[in-house]
Amino acid sequence: MQPTYIDTYYSRTAATSETYPRAAGRIQADVCIVGGGLAGLTAALKLARSGRKVVLLEAQRVAWGASGRNGGFVSAGYATGLAAIERRAGPDQARELFRLSMEGVEIVRSNIDELGIQNAHRVPGIAKVLRYNSRGALQAASERQRSEFGLQLRYLPRDEVRELFISPKYHEAVLDEGAFHFHPLNYGRALAREAARLGASIHEHSSVTAADLDSARKVLRAGNAEISAEHVVFATGGYTGGVLPALKRAFLPIATYVLLSEQAPELVQGAIRTQAAILDDRRAGDYYRLVDGGNRILWGGRITTRTTDPHDIAARLRREMVSTYPQLSGLKVEVAWSGLMSYARHLMPQIGQWKQGVWYCTAFGGHGMNTTAVGGTVVAEGIMAESDRYRLFAPFDLAWNGGIFGRAAVQLTYWSYQAADAARELRSR
Repeated sequence: MQPTYIDTYYSRTAATSETYPRAAGRIQADVCIVGGGLAGLTAALKLARSGRKVVLLEAQRVAWGASGRNGGFVSAGYATGLAAIERRAGPDQARELFRLSMEGVEIVRSNIDELGIQNAHRVPGIAKVLRYNSRGALQAASERQRSEFGLQLRYLPRDEVRELFISPKYHEAVLDEGAFHFHPLNYGRALAREAARLGASIHEHSSVTAADLDSARKVLRAGNAEISAEHVVFATGGYTGGVLPALKRAFLPIATYVLLSEQAPELVQGAIRTQAAILDDRRAGDYYRLVDGGNRILWGGRITTRTTDPHDIAARLRREMVSTYPQLSGLKVEVAWSGLMSYARHLMPQIGQWKQGVWYCTAFGGHGMNTTAVGGTVVAEGIMAESDRYRLFAPFDLAWNGGIFGRAAVQLTYWSYQAADAARELRSR
């Protein structure tokens, strides 16, 4: 059984500590949502706003998994690139999907504004940085995206990059001024509060152990509770259990790591001179940002198919941080943690209807803050017969993850990316 508390920057700075009761007895609902991460909470809120009777079951705490302990980056796009989406879905559908990812950013932004979530601490700007000279390719790509999709992108040449990021590693960057970073746990808890205020029944420590999904009314069991609903939504991410085997077989749990530095404003701001978050362009590269008013660094990176925590998480991430910014060699780590993301082999979210009344909304690894908002929204629209936009994700279905061979392939692919990144950097020196 997973622990019920993870010591992270977000848990330490959570604005509220409300809890929700375990599910008990016989419960009737229009929709039962399994998973209290951002996808499940977004769906619950939209359904509750429409007057549906919603029950949400969370095995741990609201936003306990990747939803509440990630980097906090909110920007358009998916874990895979537009070209890969085009190859599978065609150019027109790929563009629709990309615009939907942009809508996901706006869903999060509007929720923060409409619900007055001040403690989400939204900060504008995410910079994608390169450790090599793209020889005009980065600038051209950003111009295309700005022209075609209206993204607020600004190209930063080497001189400007090195004024903002005092590192010998970086050559150029693109600043997305429409993107932002924030406190995801406070955001998730605010969604839960509003959904509950509107009548949704939220239950923590209520792990689903069995489900009968073949009848018109679906029946789920969680402890001594029995929930009957017309629709069931599985939004369980990297911690998905075996209740729906088709879902369990369709994603790979991938671990990533994050550290929080000690409070050292002069040292921190002597290396990073921007409030924008930074995303390393390398595949599975670093992502980091200043927090606590610029006094600390929250630094994430590395991925692995190993789902147990290595003993030296902090040391591994710190080595990467110091290799990027040598002047931070004296900066200490205060806490480090890990979390499981769910990745499909095609690197796209898995969103759709498995059978009548049974929905899935998962595999957001690598780009979850906007795509969880998209997933929860389009599934709720499908349940309410408002739209069939969830069908846009049909080309990215519940394909088999490859089992142990799939995990090995992912790890080998990651290592090959690391080797390719290192070779590209070497050529740019």
